[in-house]
Formats: sequence, structure tokens, C-alpha cells
Amino acid sequence: MSDEVHYQATEEAHTGPIKNPRQLLIAVFFSFLAPILIIAGLVSYVVSGTRPSGEAQGEGLALTGVSKDVRDRDVAERLKKVGSIEIRDANRALATGEAVFKAQCVTCHGSPGIPGAPHFSDAAAWGPRIGQGYATLLDHALKGKNAMPPQGGGDFEDVEIGRAVVYMANAGGANFPVPDKAAAAPAEGAATADAAKPAEGAAK
Repeated sequence: MSDEVHYQATEEAHTGPIKNPRQLLIAVFFSFLAPILIIAGLVSYVVSGTRPSGEAQGEGLALTGVSKDVRDRDVAERLKKVGSIEIRDANRALATGEAVFKAQCVTCHGSPGIPGAPHFSDAAAWGPRIGQGYATLLDHALKGKNAMPPQGGGDFEDVEIGRAVVYMANAGGANFPVPDKAAAAPAEGAATADAAKPAEGAAK
């Protein structure tokens, strides 16, 4: 009797929760078929056209909050060529210091301007800078200094930036002469050649 009880206890200990074929089918379904059906449903949902799209769906703002115009501008910026050629009229008249100031300098050096920049007609702010001399001021303007970015190589020639420097400095108490274009090197070479021709004639 005790052997039979011991046998039944051992048999129950070794048996699992599945005791008949119906329970086996249910366990197989939930263990294998249910996950496969869930994955198939997710794949079908993702590839269907009824899901919410992350792309722009109209003329207004996209779901990401960036308009089509901004995206087009960013794409054009990334695709633009690294170098560019700009053709300018070499014989055009130089811009005045006032014109350059109004076009390029007034934002920082005008009124109210930005803190730390010497404002137009502020003699107290321009005094120490004027003492450094025109060449130093021009170098700072062309190459940049502290928070001021370089102004050289933009829409204006270096001599025109120099005219703006003189315009601002003179309004602050300086007496710098207005710079002009330097004499062209070919003209100097031609003058040298013309001077050499009489000497050649005299030698003959």
C-alpha cells in the first residue's frame, strides 16, 4: 500500500500541467501560433497605406514641425557647389563709407547696436580705438576681432570696408583720410617700359 502511494506521488511530481491532447493543442497555439499571428498582423499594418505617415501630407507643416520650404532650402544648401565665381565690374565706382556703413555695419555699430561695439558718433568708445591707428582698425574689420566677424571678402572690396572704418572713426573724433584704390600694377609696368624706350633709342 505504501509502495502504491509512493508511486502515485512520484508520478504526479513528474507530470506537467498538460494532461490531455486538448490542453496540448491550446499550449501549442498560445506558444507558437499566437506570436506568429501577432507578428504577421504588425507587418501587415506597417506596410499598409492606412497607417499614420511621418512624411509631410500637405502644403502646411509636416509632422516633424518643419515646413516644405525650409526642407527645400536646407537641401539646396547641402547641394550647392563648394566654390563659386562672382564677376564684378572692376571699373565701378567705389562705394562711400556711409553707404557701406548703412549696408553692413549699422546693425552692430549703429543705434542702438550691440553691447561692446563702438557705436556711431560715440567719441568715448572710439577714442582708444582711434589711438591704435587706421591700419589696426582696418585689420580688425577685415579679419574680425572678438565678437565681430570678418568683413573682408563679402559684398564690398577691402578698400570700401576701409572707407566705412574711416567714416565711423572720423564721426568718433578721428581725422583719417578717405582711402582710394591704389594705382594698378600694369600701369606702373607700362610707365617703366615707356621710360626704358628712350634710353634704348639713345643707346643706338
